[in-house]
Amino acid sequence: MSTASKLTRVGEEQSMWKTRIDKVNAELVTLTYGTIVAQLCRDFDNNYEEVNKQLDKMGYNIGLRLIEDFMARSNTGRCGSFRETGEAISKLEQVGFKAFLNITPTVTNWSADGNAFSLIFDENPLADFVELPFDGKAQEELWYSNILCGVLRGALEMIQVQIEARFVSDVLRGQDTTEMRVSLIRYIEDEMPPEED
Repeated sequence: MSTASKLTRVGEEQSMWKTRIDKVNAELVTLTYGTIVAQLCRDFDNNYEEVNKQLDKMGYNIGLRLIEDFMARSNTGRCGSFRETGEAISKLEQVGFKAFLNITPTVTNWSADGNAFSLIFDENPLADFVELPFDGKAQEELWYSNILCGVLRGALEMIQVQIEARFVSDVLRGQDTTEMRVSLIRYIEDEMPPEED
């Protein structure tokens, strides 16, 4: 069975995820996440670039664990190309986002060389009940849901695909859509540790 068909099967078998994962009230997750972002803003004196880095780092650590869970449950193999990886992300995100945040992003806007695409979020429960501070900086510098970029980065790095993930638009900033751009940096080769003398 091909990787794509296995992922499709996993994405369609939502009951597998519903029975194995304890559901947490989405509002609780939203409010807890909001508290974390607010605390980071206070800790870093509204240095939003540093807050973005910290959110990405937190997401990266989450992604390292989520991919292990996904791979164990889905029994999928290695992807043959970045386009196939994009399809896998779509399935992973449909399962992961659907299970944890009850959303399904759309994979679109592939680059001509097939090394970049966008995830479009029609809804983002992390941003429910949220207004960015009106301090003249947050609207331009804070990517409120930046933890999601880290999740993707961490998950893909565990399967030896190094990417850059960044938001290019966010409805919290007054833009029409929330869009994350995902670009391939390189495939990570297995490296042997240096020999000890």
